[in-house]
Amino acid sequence: MDFLWFIIIGAVAGWLAGTLMKGGGFGLLGDIIVGILGGIVGGWIAREVGIGGEGLIGHLLIATGGAIVLILLVRMIKKA
Repeated sequence: MDFLWFIIIGAVAGWLAGTLMKGGGFGLLGDIIVGILGGIVGGWIAREVGIGGEGLIGHLLIATGGAIVLILLVRMIKKA
């Protein structure tokens, strides 16, 4: 069941990040991948800064923030 929540949070976080970054999302599979990778990046950043997400909303916010950072990095690399 935890794996299912991981996928759901990843999909929602990826979609939110794509929408907030004016990209409109990346399709279901793309949103899941961006959200999962964003969750990893966001979790790492949150640990380094010393903050943690409690509950569903906290995990979703951290994953979305990480996905936004990931999208920004990809856009910077594509421009270079």
